[in-house]
Amino acid sequence: MDQLLSVKMDKSSGVIDHRIHDLSSQKQSGLAWVKDHVEQINQWVNSDGFALLRGLNIVSSNQFSTILETIFGEPLSQYIYRSSPRTAMRNNIYTTTEYHADQVILQHNENAYSNRWPMRMGFFCVVPAKTGGDTPLADSRVIYQNIPQSIRDKFEQLGVMYVRNYGEIDLPWQEVFQTQSKVEVEAYCKENEIEFEWHGERLQTRQRRPAVAIHPQTGEKVWFNQAHLFHSSSIDGHMPDLVRSSIGEQRLPRNAYYGDGSPIADEDIQVINQVYQDATFSYPWQRNDILLLDNMLYTHGRQAYSGVRKVLVGMAKIVG
Repeated sequence: MDQLLSVKMDKSSGVIDHRIHDLSSQKQSGLAWVKDHVEQINQWVNSDGFALLRGLNIVSSNQFSTILETIFGEPLSQYIYRSSPRTAMRNNIYTTTEYHADQVILQHNENAYSNRWPMRMGFFCVVPAKTGGDTPLADSRVIYQNIPQSIRDKFEQLGVMYVRNYGEIDLPWQEVFQTQSKVEVEAYCKENEIEFEWHGERLQTRQRRPAVAIHPQTGEKVWFNQAHLFHSSSIDGHMPDLVRSSIGEQRLPRNAYYGDGSPIADEDIQVINQVYQDATFSYPWQRNDILLLDNMLYTHGRQAYSGVRKVLVGMAKIVG
């Protein structure tokens, strides 16, 4: 191993975590170092599913974009058919989800509700939160193995149907599809096997997807869906009953059913959320940290936080 590459010891436990690569002693700029170590960085992600690069000198979001393109070996992808509010920067770099600081973002594989998703993701901590704000991770293989078989088998047999209603409570369709044209929305839906229905300016979509996927490199089964995130029971607090009574279940901003349209029990979603919670771990962000992720092997989320927090993200290697 290169003498500049080291591992990080957890001072509280004394355990060395080989997935944290402390590069603070190297003298090159962050971009120069990355260019010299592309193969090794990708080997880390391929073998471990993720890698945290700590201590690199990075001066801008543009440099972060170039670093990701260098590592991924291709231009970053535009984020279309998004499910959460975020701000686009230059060169297909985006802010992470801009939900209020007191909200927890549940674990998820990016775009697992779609038939197209990025295999690689890169996160860049510009400003760590005063408290909280970590980006927790969970191994999708462990999630698959730990979900009770009775629940897992039903999902594996039927898949998931995602229903979205745009604009009243959730994101407007113009932001989700990044266009003002209904014709372009319809073309995207047809190309990506998404059922759509217009109600004046309101749009409803339905998409059926498997709940489980096979990782193309490792051949392992992974739990790869966002049923728990879309399901109406995941709306915070007492909102589900309030929203249902005011607009009806068919107009909820989003919901998840089994692939045949039958309802998913709230209790089963609770079990799935508990499995995620039990498997989740995180590293407190430090300024200039870069977290590289295999989006099929590992989920990500966000802790609630206080203070200012700025974390950017870029994606590449679209498959599906």
